[in-house]
Amino acid sequence: MPTELQHFIGGKKVSGKSGRFGDVFDPSTGAVASRAPFASKSEVEAAVANAAEAFPAWAAASPIARARVMFKFKALLEKHADEIAGLISSEHGKVHADAKGSLIRGNEVVEFACGIPHLLKGEFSPGVSTGVDMYSMRQPLGVVAGITPFNFPAMVPLWMSAVAIACGNTFVLKPSEKDPSCPLRMAELFLEAGGPPGVLNVVLGDKEAVDTLLTDPRIQAVSFVGSTPIAKHVYSTASAHGKRVQAMGGAKNHMIVMPDADLEQAADALMGAAYGSAGERCMAISVAVAVGDETADKLIGLLKERLKGLKVGLPTDKDSDMGPLVTGAHRAKVVEYIEAGVKEGAKLVVDGRGVKVPGHEKGFFLGGCLFDGVKPGMRVHNEEIFGPVLCVMRAKDFEEALKLPNDHEFGNGVSIFTRDGDAAREFSSRVQAGMVGVNVPIPVPLAFYSFGGWKNSAFGDANQHGVDGVRFYTRTKTVTSRWPAGIRKGAQFTMPTHG
Repeated sequence: MPTELQHFIGGKKVSGKSGRFGDVFDPSTGAVASRAPFASKSEVEAAVANAAEAFPAWAAASPIARARVMFKFKALLEKHADEIAGLISSEHGKVHADAKGSLIRGNEVVEFACGIPHLLKGEFSPGVSTGVDMYSMRQPLGVVAGITPFNFPAMVPLWMSAVAIACGNTFVLKPSEKDPSCPLRMAELFLEAGGPPGVLNVVLGDKEAVDTLLTDPRIQAVSFVGSTPIAKHVYSTASAHGKRVQAMGGAKNHMIVMPDADLEQAADALMGAAYGSAGERCMAISVAVAVGDETADKLIGLLKERLKGLKVGLPTDKDSDMGPLVTGAHRAKVVEYIEAGVKEGAKLVVDGRGVKVPGHEKGFFLGGCLFDGVKPGMRVHNEEIFGPVLCVMRAKDFEEALKLPNDHEFGNGVSIFTRDGDAAREFSSRVQAGMVGVNVPIPVPLAFYSFGGWKNSAFGDANQHGVDGVRFYTRTKTVTSRWPAGIRKGAQFTMPTHG
């Protein structure tokens, strides 16, 4: 009998009352492992009410007191890293090392948030006029919400919640219903770290839960990561209801491989960037653009050899390079893209559709796939596949290669592999994307910088984490202060000026 999961509201586990559930699968076996309750509008409103009740005291706590909770939370995440990684692997399918690595990257944002006393410092200008000082301060917004995807059930919730909570806000998290056990466990650890009940709440659910968060007047800001169609819905709906929004959407990340590049290094980088986490990353490299046919032919040869050794297996197997996809429905969607690529004329150099893991034939496994001869306009180039499928495109020169990512609707991440500093500098300056790698295949910024794409990859003016995150989750208040020294000049009716 599958386990019935619970919400985490007001510091307690709360059973679902809507009567609606979603299946959470073990992707290695294809079996239903647990059931996630889908919160009704009233259940989400109860979570928001708990967060609203907890806000005044948490906002009034000193930044140092909040930072000390974050320090303890960071330590607990490290202590329970293997346990949390195991939860990710069991519901998402990431191999253990990848799952643990994603937790570490999320915990780096918690570490960044430990510096909140410094990050919240305002500015001070004494004597801006006679007896007048001016200063600014950053204050929390109130109750904020995060809506997170299945592919990073630890990292992305930590990207949002750590900064928001450290700034003095209270948080309602709606994680993916496909793999919710990890964020539920992290909420328990936050409570153990000394976080007051109601500061971090987790509600499980579907569109009803999401739309409630987008429209509830008590929610001041919404952060989202997911597909572009849903990001547009989140942005337009929440903005129309007066909320701040940062909504990260889809991606189609290109890697330009110049003729002078170290092709062995480029091939190794592509293997990890395209097939790591079964390609279920918004920063996965799904398009390699080889400049010149000779470069393309050599690169294809190197990738074919490496794909022969790619080990697809159980997430718990230390030798596995890649585990299963998250659900059977998602696997079927990726297979549909592969079939579309063949139909549209791309050459399927390596076909991973026949991969089976002995004893786990019903698992959602798919081997690494490699296309050559992909052209603009093909679905495999236009759309985000979100699976272990790498498309190789051929460009005659640098300008033609640069045009491919620049003309694409998405602008999340890009990369160039070259030994030519001038080409790398030109590429970094002119490419239309939010995150750029030079001989780095997955250019995800560290916690003290901000994560965000351009074009249809992001909606809203603020990026995730870093200083942008602090700005997003706080309001600036500017105070002009005068303490007169017993001098009265009477009322003044003109605009105050320095003089």
